[in-house]
Amino acid sequence: MRIGGLASGMDIDQLVKDLMKAERIPLDKMNQDKQLLEWKRDDYREMNKLLKDLDQFIFDGVFRQSTYLTKSTVSSNESAVTATAGSDASATSTNIDVLSLAKAAVYSSETKVLDNNGNVVSGDTNIQDVTFGTTSGDKSFTTPFSLKLSVIKPGESQASDISLDIDPSTDSINDIMAKINAHTSLGVSAFYDEATNKVVLTMKNTGKDASISIGDDTTRDFFQALGFSNATTGAELTGKTAGEDASFKINGFQTSRSSNTFSINDVTYNLKQVGSANISVTQDTDSIFDSIVKFVDKYNETIEKINGEIGEQRYRDFQPLTKEQREDMEDREVELWEEKAKSGMLRGDTILSGGLNSMRSGLYSQVTGANVSSDYNQLAQIGITTSSNYRDGGKLIIDPDKLKKAIKDDPNAVYELFMSKGTTTSEQGIARRLRESIADTMDKIESKAGNALKTNQQFTMGRNLNDLDSRIDNFERKLVGIEDRYWRQFTAMEKAISRMNQQSMFLMNQFGGGM
Repeated sequence: MRIGGLASGMDIDQLVKDLMKAERIPLDKMNQDKQLLEWKRDDYREMNKLLKDLDQFIFDGVFRQSTYLTKSTVSSNESAVTATAGSDASATSTNIDVLSLAKAAVYSSETKVLDNNGNVVSGDTNIQDVTFGTTSGDKSFTTPFSLKLSVIKPGESQASDISLDIDPSTDSINDIMAKINAHTSLGVSAFYDEATNKVVLTMKNTGKDASISIGDDTTRDFFQALGFSNATTGAELTGKTAGEDASFKINGFQTSRSSNTFSINDVTYNLKQVGSANISVTQDTDSIFDSIVKFVDKYNETIEKINGEIGEQRYRDFQPLTKEQREDMEDREVELWEEKAKSGMLRGDTILSGGLNSMRSGLYSQVTGANVSSDYNQLAQIGITTSSNYRDGGKLIIDPDKLKKAIKDDPNAVYELFMSKGTTTSEQGIARRLRESIADTMDKIESKAGNALKTNQQFTMGRNLNDLDSRIDNFERKLVGIEDRYWRQFTAMEKAISRMNQQSMFLMNQFGGGM
């Protein structure tokens, strides 16, 4: 039982609180140490994220070989011919003279589609209301049936056969067109033109020698009902406008293709209209230049942030705030205080400074790989050097003209400078060395500061945090005992004073009564 200062007149509760403040000083120090450790851990992890971003930036395409093989094309007459070049295309100029464009075969009904009363129909008219035969109302479809078509696509000799199930009572003309279109492998596009009341079937691919043939009598009757009046069983559908191959001259040699889009020597040409054009294929040096500039920018951004952490001022007078200190300060004051308290967590850090040194060494050392040109085996030879200003902390600077010349003269040599493979560090390209340095630095940081997927027991700072938590728990239990002891002592004092006061009153009463 805790007794306040009733007998003594002292504020025992405040006395105990003041005494406990002094007792809590070691606990506050441990909590501050824990906070500093957590801040330092978080800063380490932020640096690892930064390094991972740089590594991913390199991996995701900055130094992909395809970037260094990219070709650009220019057409002197894009209204006639356009082109795109693949990585294996040669840098050359080609003349294309378009004589005629490829066209798709088209089948259109010779007569309008009529109903049983001799009236033209809409696309929503059911098949059972459409007549076939030579006389209006002569015949109509009353029971379900199947269509059988045989299609030969342009440039192919093997026919594709389909069978479509038709229900005259529910399927409209548009429904049948949709069923034909649904067979994408058939290569036929169908629609009903309500402006002319005719059915149109178009081959999806251009070129000559395409055909659509009727497979049986029912199919013949059906197409006759759709206006193909001369359709006969086993023969090609009537109403055909034949497809055509594209005809053109390439560097004076006349040839043809079934499509207006075709490839020759890894250059894809797209013929657009009759006319002539010169197609120039060149190395796409701009994309290579842009990728290297992006790499340099990303590298400079990364080392600037790391150098900033290593050189950040440490304010040792600004320790993490205790709970009581926070309560006595305004929010803005807390923010400013903690900004100073968090500063310099990684000042002079040897892991980060060692990682930077490793990256710099890899960048500046000569590359000796078997495929590396002696003219381009160092960054300086392609116009990339270190800033002469020591305040830049080793940032790279680019001589654009020198870099562009190196790319134009030998893009593959520039690629090998960055990405050459090898069994030794000296044989490896600059980007590969950089990725290895990044990986080594990240491993060291994770061993010390862990990551979001690791438990505290799996890294050094985590184990230190666990140890601090254990010490804090033990000390908090100790403080409970100390506070109880203070209360027992003050309670005993209060009881003693109370007894003394009672005895004093008794004596005074005795003496007063005797007089």
